[in-house]
Amino acid sequence: MWTHGPWQGRFLPHPLPPAERLRAYATWCNAVEGNTTFYATPARSTVETWAAQTAPGFRFVVKLPKTITHERRLSGADEPLREFLDAIEPLGSRTHALWIQLPGSFGPGDLGTLAAFLHRLPQSYRYAVEVRHKAFFEDARAVRSLEGVLGRAGAEWVPFDTVTLFETPPATDAERDAWVKKPRVPRRSAALTDRPIVRYLGRDDVDRTVEGWGHWLGVVTEWLREGRSPTVFVHTPDNAEALELARRFHDAVRARLPQVEPLPEPVPAEPPTLF
Repeated sequence: MWTHGPWQGRFLPHPLPPAERLRAYATWCNAVEGNTTFYATPARSTVETWAAQTAPGFRFVVKLPKTITHERRLSGADEPLREFLDAIEPLGSRTHALWIQLPGSFGPGDLGTLAAFLHRLPQSYRYAVEVRHKAFFEDARAVRSLEGVLGRAGAEWVPFDTVTLFETPPATDAERDAWVKKPRVPRRSAALTDRPIVRYLGRDDVDRTVEGWGHWLGVVTEWLREGRSPTVFVHTPDNAEALELARRFHDAVRARLPQVEPLPEPVPAEPPTLF
């Protein structure tokens, strides 16, 4: 996301060499979704540049490649998993969690495969699982079974909240595209570990996005009071305002809990002028 076109020159300095773009992003937010790793395992040298541009406390939530999760469906994937783990090793403590996003067809009947896969993973990482099969949101027995599998592995269940997106018909091209591609499932907001992760998708209208995150503002505040350390990712279909919205959500939490540390001061998008 740190190379997202609409942010360049507006929120982030432009032009910037590729090896500096993440550094600029990290002055706006202290976490990022590693979504590009879903499409291909990066070169280890590339990951080394990510580590060099971020402080040790910066949080990467890195998605496992689709070769593992969607094509092989967690079975017979030892070699691509080994390559992936070797590639991301330079992140060190920055790897907040490895994100296992499963296809919508991965249902309750596949939980044995998930349990076996989680059992084989190295304990040096934390894991977060995102499911999209409707049974995990509508069938109480399936919910309990999945929570049991995740709980035994110490893994988190990542909610992808699209409720606000689907409340009313889409109004932009990006929203229409999201209506086709994003899962339409009920909201879930129960944490299984001390490091819950939330993915919230609003609308391209800023006011509607802010209105829709009211639920999460309360939940995240309560998690912090309980001593948990949540990570929240704020998206819109076009993501044009996502950087500013993420900081706005953080500020809203700090208004309720002033002891929460502020985010860094963003690097100016344009160099200072004399006049």
